[in-house]
Amino acid sequence: MRHAPARPRPIHDRLPPAHWSPANGRGASGVRAGVWRQRFASRWVRGGAAVVAGALPALAFPAPSAWWFAYVALVPWLLLARSAPTVRRAAYDGWLGGSGFLLAAHHWLMPSLHVFIVLLALLLGLLWVPFGALTQRLLHGRPGPGRVGAALVLLPSAWLLAELVRSWQYLGGPWALLGASQWQVPAALRMASVGGVWLVGFLLVLVNVAVTALIALPRARIVAVAGLTACGAAGAAVWAWAPVPQETGTARIAVVQPGVIKGPGPRLERGVELTRRLAGRHPDLVVWGESSVGTDLGDRPRLAKRLGALSRSVGADLLVNVDARRSDLPGIYKSSVLIGPHGPTGQRYDKMRLVPFGEYIPARPLLGWATSVGKAAGEDRHRGTEQVVMRLPRGLRIGPEVCFESAFPDMSRNLARRGAQVLVVQSATSTFQRSWAPEQHATLAALRAAETWRPTVHATLTGESAVFGPRGEPVGTRMGTDTSAATMYEVPLAKGTSPYVRTGPLTVYGALAALAVYGAVEAAGALRRRSGSRTPPRP
Repeated sequence: MRHAPARPRPIHDRLPPAHWSPANGRGASGVRAGVWRQRFASRWVRGGAAVVAGALPALAFPAPSAWWFAYVALVPWLLLARSAPTVRRAAYDGWLGGSGFLLAAHHWLMPSLHVFIVLLALLLGLLWVPFGALTQRLLHGRPGPGRVGAALVLLPSAWLLAELVRSWQYLGGPWALLGASQWQVPAALRMASVGGVWLVGFLLVLVNVAVTALIALPRARIVAVAGLTACGAAGAAVWAWAPVPQETGTARIAVVQPGVIKGPGPRLERGVELTRRLAGRHPDLVVWGESSVGTDLGDRPRLAKRLGALSRSVGADLLVNVDARRSDLPGIYKSSVLIGPHGPTGQRYDKMRLVPFGEYIPARPLLGWATSVGKAAGEDRHRGTEQVVMRLPRGLRIGPEVCFESAFPDMSRNLARRGAQVLVVQSATSTFQRSWAPEQHATLAALRAAETWRPTVHATLTGESAVFGPRGEPVGTRMGTDTSAATMYEVPLAKGTSPYVRTGPLTVYGALAALAVYGAVEAAGALRRRSGSRTPPRP
């Protein structure tokens, strides 16, 4: 019986281990890569890793406030998505990573929404499907400089696309935009004055992509270094040449924070008591927090007269916030109401952008069951129709926003364009008192101030209350969640129009254009390949 001749062994099987090439998957790094791929072959292990990797950027926001971590926080997520065997698997990594990020950044909503927050995160996490798919498409394998160069533009653009879509008020709003993690970095605030929080977020993602290329793509390290250099040059150029606001004086604005007090009646009395202490200190404006008045002043003329007398005793107008059913219109409104020496002045702003599930339930006939599993709104609030700039007796113009609205860059920009000299945010986060929410919310005021060159006063019922100057710099001391006081702030005023207010979110438009061009090129290539496959072979 004859035996088949032995097949010669491949040359790499006859070489000692030290000579094996990682490119063949036989060297030390190749073995490590093989083990890594084997561990993540399970869809459950890989899915869990995607959720964890997506959650990491939340550590850059308050309360941890590790702002520096935002420059590398996306790297594990990017490495995972680029290692996916298919674009479809990478799309799953993008979805689960986006869900993990939203859950981590909004975990403090769990006591109010319970399991519903998980469903919302899974739904909105779909916005990161293009981010995951593009990562695999551009960075999988051993891409050359061209593909990595495209990734430095397209991946930040895909991230901004996800942030832009979820910024729609009916999808939850722009809470925890990646660029907002840099609220205390002066260079980032200067960048925000040029391109808004969008430009800051774009550059953060670009840095993460470049670091990923430095780690995993040796052939493209020159392009990665060039990307990092371009980011540094852009930051230096903005710092050196971008215009800055010119201060024109100060305004004395007092913030009244009653503290944790149960019931609208006791809360009102505490606000009155604290405001009386401001007599003789000559404020230009006294600001109360959101829902500081629990009844409509049209129904309570005595209360309106009492607040007018309080204004006379202090020598300044009061900006209160009424959360009640209106006497002149059907429904419940949240309204900023200016009180003068003779009572309400007639200047009023009704909140336009409401908190989903907190102040109304989207598609209530379909999702009304949310009220049975959490603290969702039992009755929908009504929306205002337009923003308002109020004028004080001494000529100061203020632009009020109510709570959640300070997360929207376009609202503050619009108030600045309408002539507001000070942005005033009235807020209440008492439901989330011992969570990350109060500090996260207060820091948004720094971004809005830097973007618009308008100082921003963030006044709350229970903390944190804070004031930021026209460059986003802190003014005075913050009132924490354990404070009940009336604090006077010397708020610097500024003149001029910031580049962001003048031009708008050009970074977003550029990102959308880049994605559109890439989509057109890919579609044209697919059509060429399809038509080529149908051409009969030449004899």
